[in-house]
Amino acid sequence: MNIGIGTYPRRRATVRPEAVAIEFEGATTTYGEFSQRVTRLANALQGLGVVRGERVAYVGFNHPSLLETFFAANLFGATPVLVNPRLSPTEVEFIVTDSEANAVVYGREVADVAAHLAERHPRLTLVAAEGPEGPGLRYEDLLAGASTAEVEADVDDDDVALFMYTSGTTGRPKGAMLTHRNLTYQYLNAFTGTDLRQDEVMLSVAPLFHIAGMNMTTMPTFMMGGRIIIHRQFRPADVLAEIEHSRVTGTFMVPAMIDLLAEAAGFAGTDLSSLRSIMVGGSPLSERSIRTWTERDVKIVQGFGMTETAPGVCLLEAQDALSHAGTAGRPHFFSEVRLVDPATGGDVGTDRAGEVWVRGPQVMKGYWNRPEATESALADGWYHSGDIAVRDAQGYFTIKDRIKDMYISGGENVYPAEVENALLSLPAVLEAAVVGVPDERWGETGLAFVVLRPEARTGADVPGGPGLRDQLSARLARYKLPREVLVVEELPRTSTGKIRKNVLRERTQPVPAS
Repeated sequence: MNIGIGTYPRRRATVRPEAVAIEFEGATTTYGEFSQRVTRLANALQGLGVVRGERVAYVGFNHPSLLETFFAANLFGATPVLVNPRLSPTEVEFIVTDSEANAVVYGREVADVAAHLAERHPRLTLVAAEGPEGPGLRYEDLLAGASTAEVEADVDDDDVALFMYTSGTTGRPKGAMLTHRNLTYQYLNAFTGTDLRQDEVMLSVAPLFHIAGMNMTTMPTFMMGGRIIIHRQFRPADVLAEIEHSRVTGTFMVPAMIDLLAEAAGFAGTDLSSLRSIMVGGSPLSERSIRTWTERDVKIVQGFGMTETAPGVCLLEAQDALSHAGTAGRPHFFSEVRLVDPATGGDVGTDRAGEVWVRGPQVMKGYWNRPEATESALADGWYHSGDIAVRDAQGYFTIKDRIKDMYISGGENVYPAEVENALLSLPAVLEAAVVGVPDERWGETGLAFVVLRPEARTGADVPGGPGLRDQLSARLARYKLPREVLVVEELPRTSTGKIRKNVLRERTQPVPAS
């Protein structure tokens, strides 16, 4: 019996085959048509020699073929590997070889990456999702020549349904193995914390090759039978036009995206009356940003999680968006969360900092071919996140920082995220990052890097580092104040958008005592 995610298109097509499943660049595909395409692709992949238990990689930006590949591989028990197309050819090659992928479907924007793979791995099966450019087979030709016969396979809920690689800020990326059970319970987490409906019009503009863009809104909408509008990449003007024209009801974004949308020239004049809510993840949204949207009658729902938890850990529901701004909310419906003292292994009390440990049916099976990393991450039956948080008396969690980012200044623990949030509350600051650096007197102290908002970069009163630091004195304890604030043009980031603090640390030198 096949109870896996690959059967979802067929199940949904059985219920409402005529309903629109996917809209992309003006073209629509019904659930019935989508199910047929998935079946054809599954048969085609098997015809190319891919068998149950093997991997099929997809390298590309948002496109219907990404979802088709995801479902088709799972339909016969293979595992899709979603790869960030912003990675360099060498980085993509590492993931393809590390995952031991037998076939790679790629988007038109990464034909150069495919050429690199073809040269280095001539026996690797390559499939170009669009157009004539690039090596390998043509996707549409493959589907046109494939069988429409139903695919029969025994797929268990403990089989791996998705490889999602971590960003590798501290080393080589690791492939998190998420099972059919993990993903199904994550979709249920999304259902219980949001008001998804069968008539949903979901805009998928956040990267589908990231865990939240895929699992917080897009896949739950598919299960509900709603319409999914796919944008290749995020362009604020296009998003505003789509919301108004297509009567979009929901979307997922990270804070930088939602702020850029609110700052776009056409924001004030855009009809947002259809947009019920925006799911936000990646980092806490500022109170100022929340108000910008709630004043337009758009609900803000925020989530906290990671690749290894598919990603649901905590959810801040819409009614709590302002009253508990800055927190990660409470645990998702199927999530158990502990805060543990890393030194003793014991649980910490209310308002005390501890490492976030997570247990639940959505927590990954482990890391592919990384037994030691798996054992360390899943010790004692809980996923050890490496994040530091506090829990208040009402059960709301506030994420302080990563354990590795915390520094000790004069015997006091300082969490850079707290300092960064204080900097982000300043009107002139768009982005902020804080790292600990050696200090002859205090052991360590903070060094802050900030990017100014565009409107703050012009005129006679452009704020400088010393002035920004002075503004923090009313917001932070003295020992938390960064020793220096540096204004920079941009912050170094990984391909997944995470700030590369290791690069920032390399720019620093020990600060002399004063």
